[in-house]
Amino acid sequence: MAYRIRPASVDDAAVILRFIRELADYEKALHEVAATEESIAASLFGEGSVSRAAICETEDGEPAGSAVWFKTYSTWQAKNGLYLEDLYVTPDHRGAGVGKLLLRHLARTALDEGCARFEWSVLDWNTPAIRVYDAIGAEPKPEWVRYRLDGEKLRQFAAG
Repeated sequence: MAYRIRPASVDDAAVILRFIRELADYEKALHEVAATEESIAASLFGEGSVSRAAICETEDGEPAGSAVWFKTYSTWQAKNGLYLEDLYVTPDHRGAGVGKLLLRHLARTALDEGCARFEWSVLDWNTPAIRVYDAIGAEPKPEWVRYRLDGEKLRQFAAG
C-alpha cells in the first residue's frame, strides 16, 4: 500500500484527537486525556502555536498515523532541535512502515529547518516502538532522567 504525508490542518483536529485517545489507551492512560477537538484546534493551529502536526494517509485519504512535534533549543549547539511529542500509527497500518515514514519526514524537516537534533521519549515497556527506533539507528540517552511538573504540583510550585 502506498502512503503520503501531509501537513495537518485544523480540519484534522478530530482525527488527531482520535489518535491521541487511541495512543493513550494503548499506554493505559486514557483517563489522563483532557484534550478536545477545540483545544487541539487552538493549540496546534491557532495564532502563536509552537506545535505542528503531520498526517500519514493512504492514497484514498484514510488516516493511517500522525506525528505531533515542536522546536526545542540546544544552548551548547546554539541551534534549534525538533522534539517529537507523539507518533501514532493505527493498528491496521502497523508493520507497513508508516512509523518509519513519519520519522523520516520529521528527520528531513529537522534538517530543512536547521535543527541540530531530533529527539523523543518512549515508554520503557513499548518494545515494538523501541525496535523501530533501534532499527533506524536512534540511540537512547540513559544518562538523562526526564523530570516533570504538572497539575497540582505545578500550580503549588509556581505559587511559591
